[in-house]
Amino acid sequence: MAELVFFSGTMDSGKSTLALQTDHNHRARGRHGIIFTRNDRAGAARLSSRLGLEVDAREVTEDTDFWQVITAERQHGHVVDYLVCDEAQFYSPAQVEQLARLVDEIEMDVFAFGITADFRTRLFPGSARLVELADRMEVLQVQSLCWCGARATHNARTVGGVMVVEGDQVVVGDVASGAEVAYEVLCRRHHMRRMTQDTARRLAPSTDTLLDMH
Repeated sequence: MAELVFFSGTMDSGKSTLALQTDHNHRARGRHGIIFTRNDRAGAARLSSRLGLEVDAREVTEDTDFWQVITAERQHGHVVDYLVCDEAQFYSPAQVEQLARLVDEIEMDVFAFGITADFRTRLFPGSARLVELADRMEVLQVQSLCWCGARATHNARTVGGVMVVEGDQVVVGDVASGAEVAYEVLCRRHHMRRMTQDTARRLAPSTDTLLDMH
């Protein structure tokens, strides 16, 4: 039976790497699939992993209708056995419903990968609909770590090095420090305290101060 599977995790948990591996495994068994993504860090129509792997993909836009895309592929005689859908949190609820319809009516496997909540700890609309409709949810086993060493559960956005909790839900950035808009994974405690790694370093007593105290 075909399935709609949602693989979720924080940033740095290996979602895109798993998406690439999933596509490789199915192609190695003679199956034919299509890779979709949206707002990848490598640019439009690319699926990239922080490990350095990168492949061509189809860019999802607000106008993308998955049902129409697959119908057109089949009309042209192209076999499509499965879809790999990365950055699925950016898909609209209607697009997630189209993916579910492909699973139910065409028996096509759909493997969706994405984060569940944004930098404000609120569910992305696409992720919320995936949680509601997916046949199966898989939490990635590769754990991201907060700067304190605890398991990271929340995504934080920084602008100019300062953590923010307001703003547009979708702003493309990366985990690289020094960027104007950057992201960092934190445990709940430090997300609630708005304490990023840089903030913690600034607040920590210096070595000289500690020596003076002795």
